[in-house]
Amino acid sequence: MNIIPRKEVPEDILKDSVIAHIAAAYFSVGKRLERKTRCSATRGFILSTLRGGATLNQNQIATLLGFDRTVVHRAIKTMAQEGLVSERKAKSGRAIHVRLTPKGNKYRERLIKARMDADESVRHQLTSDEHATLLRLLKLIAELEF
Repeated sequence: MNIIPRKEVPEDILKDSVIAHIAAAYFSVGKRLERKTRCSATRGFILSTLRGGATLNQNQIATLLGFDRTVVHRAIKTMAQEGLVSERKAKSGRAIHVRLTPKGNKYRERLIKARMDADESVRHQLTSDEHATLLRLLKLIAELEF
């Protein structure tokens, strides 16, 4: 199975480019998980920042994730309408505190399970040596200076 979305990344860009192949694989996996879970990466990252009972305001979430505040605001409004997060005006200032609801926690747990299932599927398709080599090389690439 080809994990690189050929339609999205022109062949001349992929040719001889390690970085382009890594990016193509990352986005391909991300899109498959989004289709399977019906949850965008943005929503998933927001849910992750609110794990463990954390209460944060929208600006804090945007800063932690490195996302535009408008993107975070829109996603949180939709998630609040769906009952995944609750919003509460801060006692001081204009900030709105956001936290996961019980429904949001269950939704997050379902997303984690889907990711773990996908990870397990990948593990079964690689030999233990391939798995170890892949992780070693990805770590090495992540630490390279360029």
